[in-house]
Amino acid sequence: MGKMASLPLVTCIQKFGSSRAAITRRSTWNSRLFVASTPRPIHASSSRQEASAATEAIKQGANETKKTGETINDKAFSAAEHVTQKTKDIAGKVSETAKDVTEKAKHTTEEVWGTAKDTAQKAKDSMLGKAEQSKESIKEKAEIVKENMNTKN
Repeated sequence: MGKMASLPLVTCIQKFGSSRAAITRRSTWNSRLFVASTPRPIHASSSRQEASAATEAIKQGANETKKTGETINDKAFSAAEHVTQKTKDIAGKVSETAKDVTEKAKHTTEEVWGTAKDTAQKAKDSMLGKAEQSKESIKEKAEIVKENMNTKN
């Protein structure tokens, strides 16, 4: 079994060209029968289209990722801004409520003070009035007693 018998087989394998390498044997392994086929030609236009499509897909994926990141960032910023605004609103309301409570307390204190002064004045007037009445009553009774003493004498 020499080279002659395997030569048509090698030629046949080279014509198919679909595999990169082929090993042919008849009965046992023989390293001399190893045959390499010709490389398949690369289609440049197909390769460019595939590269362009891959590049476009990568760009689209990057844009989507960027948009998602921006959306998350915007939402986080919006939430933080909302919390800040709510905090300011609440602080303003607390301050306003504190002012209202202070004004009401001041007004109530003034009313209580005014009522206390009025009550004290009424008590004073009442005491003076009663003292005056008592004085008059004592004078009248003293007059009556004086008259009664004069009439007995």
